[in-house]
Amino acid sequence: MQQKTATMPATKRIALVAHDNVKATLTDWCRLHQSLLSQHQLFATGTTGHKLSRELGLEITSLISGPLGGDQQIGAMLVEQKIDLIVFFWDPFEPQPHDPDVKALLRIAAAWNVAVACNRSSADFMMTSLLVAQPYDYKIPDYDAYLAERLSDSNG
Repeated sequence: MQQKTATMPATKRIALVAHDNVKATLTDWCRLHQSLLSQHQLFATGTTGHKLSRELGLEITSLISGPLGGDQQIGAMLVEQKIDLIVFFWDPFEPQPHDPDVKALLRIAAAWNVAVACNRSSADFMMTSLLVAQPYDYKIPDYDAYLAERLSDSNG
């Protein structure tokens, strides 16, 4: 697929997600990076967002709970370029009933070239990067070119 350049704004739109057994780990991480996170627009799946808002006072747009479709909501926002970064602390030791949704979100993030931090170390590196506070040009699929090619092939 052809690629085009998109630009992330300096103020990033960050999705925060955590499975139940690692919500406390994400909360601790957010507390550590609270002043930096407060400079960005934050989104989270339902339970995680409400917990972080209540415990840390961060302004977070809470979506639906992950198992009820929150992961898919984040995926849709990602495709629409309304999410720039994902911090997703998932539990590698506990099977999840919505595992197909999680895999779909991670596949969409890879396809649309969105950075995903899946643990504390990768999230630390992501949030302390010089790129987090400035505009960033990156490559994404050129869906318009893809459609034009498909439509011209079917008309020929």
